[in-house]
Amino acid sequence: MTENIWCQWPDLTIPNGFKLTSKPLATLSETALSEITFYVPQYMAGSAALTWIPKMPNLKIVQLLNAGYDDAIAYLRPGLTLFNAKGVHDHSTSELALALMLAKLRFIPEYVKNQIAGKWEHTSTGSLADKTVAIVGYGSIGKTFEHLIANFPINILRFAQTARDNVYPISEINKYLPEIDVVVLIVPLTDSTRNLFNKEKFDLMKPGALIINVARGAVINTDDLLEALRADRIHAALDVTDPEPLPAGHPLWSEKNVLIVPHVGGDSTSFDPRARKLVTEQLLRISQNKAMVNQIGWEK
Repeated sequence: MTENIWCQWPDLTIPNGFKLTSKPLATLSETALSEITFYVPQYMAGSAALTWIPKMPNLKIVQLLNAGYDDAIAYLRPGLTLFNAKGVHDHSTSELALALMLAKLRFIPEYVKNQIAGKWEHTSTGSLADKTVAIVGYGSIGKTFEHLIANFPINILRFAQTARDNVYPISEINKYLPEIDVVVLIVPLTDSTRNLFNKEKFDLMKPGALIINVARGAVINTDDLLEALRADRIHAALDVTDPEPLPAGHPLWSEKNVLIVPHVGGDSTSFDPRARKLVTEQLLRISQNKAMVNQIGWEK
């Protein structure tokens, strides 16, 4: 089987007989767009990359470079097969979750401000030691994150949509929230996880607890989060927000109890070689008549 591929890397290794283009999509003719059968939307380009899908009438396969796929569903049509980049971002996203957790607990943002002001101000900080950490979303990233934090002297609770050995169902998390010091959100955005953390859960959280979101912004209800932050009930560290990008002047920017970074969980130096390897291996599977990996069952 031969594929006509569009992706962002003009030097991607592809099987013999396959055709690759990386020319800007806006410069391609309707005929050229109609020839594309395997499309890899540009990483971190959002809807600007996804809007090309309906303009490719012979497209068969969409290979995302993200683990999350919720934003792509609206652009798909029956007959298209969707694949995500499960595994590509596991370590990078887990690293950031750990960095955000330690930065907030050890008051790093406050010390950065003091450094800019040229002020030496000693304070006693928090610590991860002896804390209870909840991993909410126990897929490949959640498991990688657990591996990173496993050597800390902490109690780890695992939550997923479906209960299994040593993993609690997310539906039962409320009864554990009063005992949890750090909540780390790593769930995909679905109907069941949208606004998963809202006023009800924030009110149940341990006073002074920290919530970290490296999932999708809409997993947290932003208005309810603002209320909890302003009441000094909890702290937050966010790689993702709702809305996103977070506009200038949004009240989250001025909250003292939150640390915000601009959705960089997967966008690190580890991305490019891992993503290239995934796409190359997917094309090789096609050339060998083997099943591709990471297929998403998006059609209901």
